[in-house]
Amino acid sequence: MLKSFKKDKLTVNIYENRTLMGEAAANDIANCMRNLLNKKGNINMVFAAAPSQNDVLESLLKMPLDWHRVNAFHMDEYVGLKKEDKQSFGNYLNEHIFKKVPFANVYYVADYGLDYDQLLAESHIDIVCLGIGENGHIAFNDPGVADFDDPYRIKKARLDDVCRMQQVHDGCFPTIDDVPEYAYTLTVPQMISADYMFCVVPAATKADAVYNTVNLEITDMCPATILRRHENAVMYCDADSGKKIL
Repeated sequence: MLKSFKKDKLTVNIYENRTLMGEAAANDIANCMRNLLNKKGNINMVFAAAPSQNDVLESLLKMPLDWHRVNAFHMDEYVGLKKEDKQSFGNYLNEHIFKKVPFANVYYVADYGLDYDQLLAESHIDIVCLGIGENGHIAFNDPGVADFDDPYRIKKARLDDVCRMQQVHDGCFPTIDDVPEYAYTLTVPQMISADYMFCVVPAATKADAVYNTVNLEITDMCPATILRRHENAVMYCDADSGKKIL
């Protein structure tokens, strides 16, 4: 590890490369899952879908875990896409984890839309595995959309141009015009209601977002800053994303 420190309540760990970052995050997530499963029959986990999560999910799949006691929840989805569609987040999660381990249940935003709210109301979230967008968003809570006092658990959000362009940078769509303008997203209060948050943020394109998360005032204009108020949040960076805070 290159550096570890706390900013407010948020622990920040920076590693030499993406592989080490992913392995460290996966090890911490697995230990948290085991501790929780020692205390209760099953747990509820929310997963983000993005290339930034590739390393941690790959490492997590190698861990010996009681997946059949884990309920998986999908964090966000483009409006109008089905979970089987190639560019949907449901499809990403299927390919990277949902179909690779025997979850007790897997719940997709695309199957529920705004009715996902009722499912969330009935399901306390134990762990959220998330990333941070180039504009500082968490899930699809972009600046201007994010509301730290949001009364909803899930909502339909218009995506800003920085967020949509990130999907092009990530190779998910060829041009910004191909990126849907709207998505269903878990809200900020729903995200931070989880007992534990593991935030994995690699790559140089996220260096400004990481810097802002650590250094700006806690504000919904940089939604990721809310992590600094959470009792059990850890942010994992590689040398590229963490270069401005080393």
